Order: sequence, then C-alpha cells, then structure tokens
Amino acid sequence: MHSSHLLLEEPIRMASILEPSKSSFFPALTKIVGTLGPKSRSVETLSGCLKSGMSVARFDFSWGDSEYHQETLNNLKIAVKSTKKLCAVMLDTVGPELQVINKSAKAITLKADGLVTLTPNQDKEASSEVLPINFNGLAKAVKKGDTIFVGQYLFTGSETTSVWLEVDEVKGDDVICLSRNAATLAGSLFTLHASQVHIDLPTLTEKDKEVISTWGVQNKIDFLSLSYCRHAEDVRQTREMLKKLGDLSQTQIFAKIENVEGLNHFDEILQEADGIILSRGNLGIDLPPEKVFLFQKAALYKCNMAGKPAVLTRVVDSMTDNLRPTRAEATDVANAVLDGSDAILLGAETLRGLYPVETISTVGRICAEAEKVFNQDLYFKKTVKYVGEPMTHLESIASSAVRAAIKVKASVIICFTSSGRAARLIAKYRPTMPVISVVIPRVKTNQLKWSFSGAFEARQSLIVRGLFPMLADPRHPAESTSATNESVLKVALDHGKQAGVIKSHDRVVVCQKVGDASVVKIIELED
Repeated sequence: MHSSHLLLEEPIRMASILEPSKSSFFPALTKIVGTLGPKSRSVETLSGCLKSGMSVARFDFSWGDSEYHQETLNNLKIAVKSTKKLCAVMLDTVGPELQVINKSAKAITLKADGLVTLTPNQDKEASSEVLPINFNGLAKAVKKGDTIFVGQYLFTGSETTSVWLEVDEVKGDDVICLSRNAATLAGSLFTLHASQVHIDLPTLTEKDKEVISTWGVQNKIDFLSLSYCRHAEDVRQTREMLKKLGDLSQTQIFAKIENVEGLNHFDEILQEADGIILSRGNLGIDLPPEKVFLFQKAALYKCNMAGKPAVLTRVVDSMTDNLRPTRAEATDVANAVLDGSDAILLGAETLRGLYPVETISTVGRICAEAEKVFNQDLYFKKTVKYVGEPMTHLESIASSAVRAAIKVKASVIICFTSSGRAARLIAKYRPTMPVISVVIPRVKTNQLKWSFSGAFEARQSLIVRGLFPMLADPRHPAESTSATNESVLKVALDHGKQAGVIKSHDRVVVCQKVGDASVVKIIELED
C-alpha cells in the first residue's frame, strides 16, 4: 500500500470543518445495515431507523427463534409502508460458532490468573471453574499456549465483559485454561473463539439449512450472510442449495470473513461471492492488532476493483451504551468510507443498544462528511487502470457516464436497468453524486401464471454505495421507444426532485438502452 492510496481531496478548507452538516433525503451515499433485536423491533423504532438511513435489516439467527424474527420483520414491513423507505432483508447464519452454555443465566466472575475448564459436557453447570461448550472436538483442535477468547461480544476493548484464556493443559475432552484477565460474563450465551485454530465443523450447519429453507424462503430474503466463510467451496455449496429453493435462486451471498482461514482464501472467496462482510470482531482477535487496518485496506481495495459490495462491522461499539461515539470510533467510520467501504454494519449497537436510531443517524452523518473529501479523481483513474483495455461494452458505458457526470457537475445519474448490473457498474466508479437506479420489471411466466421480476434487483442495490433504487411501471420496458422511456425518465426526475437532489437548471446524466445500443446523454432541466 503506497501513500498515493490515501483517497483524500486536497486541500481541505479549515472553514468547511465549522460548517454545520446538512441533512438530506439521502443521508449518505454509504449504506447502513442495522441488526434488529430487542431494542429495535417496535414499529416506531424501526420507522426511526429507516428515516435515519438504515437500508438493510439484518436478522442474526445466533439467537432468537424464527417466530421472534418473523414478528420483527412484520413490524419492519409496516414501518417500510409508513415511511415509504425501501429496506432489504439479510439473514445471518450461525455457522460453526462455538458457544458457552450458561443454562442458569447467572453472571460468572472469572479472576485473573485463575484456572477454568472448558468441557463438552453440557450437563455441568456453568461456573467460574467450569464452562460447558457446544463442541466436543475442541481438545483435539487446540494445544498448550493457544489463545481462546470468551465473551458476549468478544473483546470489544472494554475488557470487563470478555475473557482472554490461554490453554494450559488438554485433559481428555476437557481443555484447562489460564485466565489472563478478570471479567464478568453475563447472560445465557457467550461466544468462544479459538484464535488461529481450525474448527472442524461445516460452514452451513443443519440448523442454518433449516432456517434458510423455512424462514428464508417464506420471506424471500435478499441477502444471505454466510458466517465463518473459509473457502470458495463454502459459497458454491450454499449457492447450489439456494438454487434448489426456487424463490431464493436470486438471493445474493455475502461471505463473512471472520478468521485467518478465510483471509488466506480471500481472493477465491471474492470471486464466488456476491459481496464481502469484513467481520472485524473475530478478525480483530485472530490477527495481531497492528495488522487489522492493513487487511481492511487490502480487502476493501480488492472488493472495489472487483465491483463487489464490501461491508465493514464493529465501528461504534461504545454507542451500545452511549449517545456519542469515541473520537477513535468517529475517525474509524470516516476511514472506512475513505478506504472504499460500501456499507457499515451495526451489530450490538442497534440489536441491544440504548440508542439505535441515534447511532444510525450519527454514523450516517460521519459517512456523509467523509464522502465530501473522498478523492474521486484518483480513485477513478486507479479503477480505469486496473480494469485495463479493451474494456467490456458495459464497463465502458458505466465509466463514461461517471466521467461525464463529474465533468458537467451533474446533480444525479439516472440509470435504467432490469438486472441491476449496469447500475452497480456505475457505482463501482464511485461517482460523487447519487445514482438513481430505475429498475424496469421483466415479465416472467411458469406457464400457469404471470409474474414480474424487479423487486429483488431494486432491494439488492440498497447495500451498494451511491445507489438508490426505484421500481418503474412494468408497462414501460427497458429497451423501448423513446416515448415510453421519456415517461419513465419523467417519473425518475420527479422522484429526484421530491428527494431534494434535483433542482431547476440542474444537469442530469442518463444511462439507458435504445434498441441494441447503450446511450449516455446529458440533459439540462428547465424551470
């Protein structure tokens, strides 16, 4: 990574730092994924989350049953209708997650330098001496000196809620560990992470398969977050499974990179997956602290060049209990944007945090400020150079549309698309203005009934930086006469005006198909 990779506009006017942040219909180009849970499942709170900028709702099946998540989703649908804000649904699998089972749910206090035994015998009561776990192969996987972390949210930096253990001895199926710090473990379930140790469990568990084929199918999920993805084969097998489920054949798979194993196979995973989630919680304890930023920058760069959405987790942990982020966290969010992140994923902050709406709003404002100083010119040149020549037809049109929009200072780019691919390619070049993706529905038939595609494609762009979808009337096809295209364009322009991103005399770049040709045109609006 050379210093020229610093994607920052120069020079920044000091006066601009004192200008108040302006709110708009699109809070930021960078998207926000919110994890829904106890503190964010009422219609009122969900409406607040959507208005503040949440565009993807994540349902984490590590806890809670299908009925609980269904109630939350039903409330989300009511909130979407009342706020008129689109929201995509992401199902997060459990995967080979190791857990400590605390049936009594009493708080467990561990002392520094004390011994604690991890045992697969789940009949034992959890205590400060014994922690029952859900995996009987741990003794075979670890050796003396290995590091194990246990906690509700794994080493957040506030070390009173998670414990750092060092393997002292392996005794049969039990693992005896030395506690490196004092901690109080609260709740009925804590995650266990063995650092840089291969865990011989399938990436997609039987429970995951059941949830996907029932809850996932019933709700036609837009995204599947594949936890603990370690190999490209994990993605291929999951895709095969989704294809067999009919309605989920279009569901996009986001590979969650959580350990060194996934990191080692990153390039192959990126090739197979539709997007990447960098799970910095677990990665942060699998990697030495001084290497975390390096992986973040390298991984985001690779995702950007491949034109695949990259999502970053664990940015404002302290906002779980506080109304303001720390200075380091605020800077971290901005750096995620400058590094090329498409979306920020909020976990505990919205799931059980005290201020879900305020957290989304704060993160959105920081993203919007960082986007103002993002060095688009340098990024554009770098991307064009990486793509090389000859470019594909679509890539050439997409890059030309972005270049034209920047040269004429367009307020917005409007792209007509049916699959969403053209709009995603435009977003890959990171235009400084919003891209309104007009998704034209396509008619499908199974010889028994007609149906329209398009809703999936529209919602799936809600995780891509800078893309804002709207569904067109199905009576107006994407490749059509100029008359019908003009009427769809008018609807898109009205949508932009209503959103406050288009005003009289603004220039707008339009990307559309006319017959077999792809056309980029610049229009200037009248009064």
